[in-house]
Amino acid sequence: MENSNLKRKKVSLEFLKLSNPFLLIFKWLVILGFISLAVGSASAFFLLALEKVTQFRELNFWIVYFLPLAGIFIGWLYFYYGKNITKGNNLLLEEIHSPTSIIPIRMAPFVFFGTIMTHLFGGSAGREGTAVQMGGSIAHQLVRFVPLTSKEQQTLIILGMSAGFASVFGTPIAAAVFSIEVIRIGTYRWKLILPSLVTAYLAHSVCLEWGVTHSHYPNIPLDITNTAICCLVVISIFSGWVAKLFTLFIHKVTELHSALVHYPPFRPLFGGTILVVLFGFGFSPVYFGLGLPTIQAAFVGPLPWETFLLKLILTALTIGSGFKGGEVTPLFFIGASLGNVFGYFDPVHLMLFVGVGFISVFAGASNTPVASAIMGMELFGWESGIIFFLTSQIAYISSGHSSIYSSQMIGRAKFFSPTTHVGKKISELKK
Repeated sequence: MENSNLKRKKVSLEFLKLSNPFLLIFKWLVILGFISLAVGSASAFFLLALEKVTQFRELNFWIVYFLPLAGIFIGWLYFYYGKNITKGNNLLLEEIHSPTSIIPIRMAPFVFFGTIMTHLFGGSAGREGTAVQMGGSIAHQLVRFVPLTSKEQQTLIILGMSAGFASVFGTPIAAAVFSIEVIRIGTYRWKLILPSLVTAYLAHSVCLEWGVTHSHYPNIPLDITNTAICCLVVISIFSGWVAKLFTLFIHKVTELHSALVHYPPFRPLFGGTILVVLFGFGFSPVYFGLGLPTIQAAFVGPLPWETFLLKLILTALTIGSGFKGGEVTPLFFIGASLGNVFGYFDPVHLMLFVGVGFISVFAGASNTPVASAIMGMELFGWESGIIFFLTSQIAYISSGHSSIYSSQMIGRAKFFSPTTHVGKKISELKK
């Protein structure tokens, strides 16, 4: 009798071993489907809401004068009810590096509301941070319902980030690479590229099904001259330096607000007041909000040379003082207007210069050169892909060990940067 029971147990165990791969595939297909549907839908709702508040602000620009009041409300909300989610994207990265707990689901509605308020009243911020935080927090909630290992929990966050980035920008391949590249500088989790890519495409498709449209940019042909090559090299180096300056400004503004304003809810009030004063002194409305029309205009004709610098200052004041949103779209604005400056030297290649600046400043600030180059190809066409890869790498190197994500770890030292930084977080380099 015992022998027969043992045999049955062995048979059942063998059956489980055979079925495990299929069960595993089925489980992850369900997980990928859930993340894509939930995050893609959330991003669509966010983008549609963002479009509405932007239209309202542009028609009623007097509302900018209420930015300080919006700031104190956002600060109060996060101080009393969102202390454990104030780190934003850095919280996602920290949970990937060292899983400790489930990311609070309140991160999604809080960052959604905070970003909408920021844009309604004219703060200079982006949308990537919101989408990535929403994606990561929504995806991580599956830990409550599905038994997962520590590494599988990390994978959930990465897939959520990929879904959020893809659905908000409409660049699924770049999103998939971004989510595995942004974690650790110089290293990649290539084994996750397939699920990340599937999730990104599905989330992007879900977002489109909700009627969302993304910005369209001109196709940039590969047409190189000696003058253009010289300009491209200089743009790439400058992009890295500007990215480093942008990061430094945000950190300094944050530190200054912390030192001067001890009650956290008053920090965005203080920052919002400065922004209103600048507006009152003549800062153009183009520097407030996302600034998508200016990005489009950069491909067409010359902009004032100081455009990139003014956007950099206003974005640093907005994000550094505690308003919510992302840094990526402002980085696109800064990079596109920086590249536009070089159109004065070679007007024929204006679009190429703008496109390279667009992706290179982002590459230097986020330390994601491969994702940035692929984004360039998805947005501007594949013909100039080799240019995008080379310029993104140069900007990535010239930005040094700096990042808009202070919890980003250094997995491999960049050229001309100290090897002693390897294994440390960006935030630890300042100590």
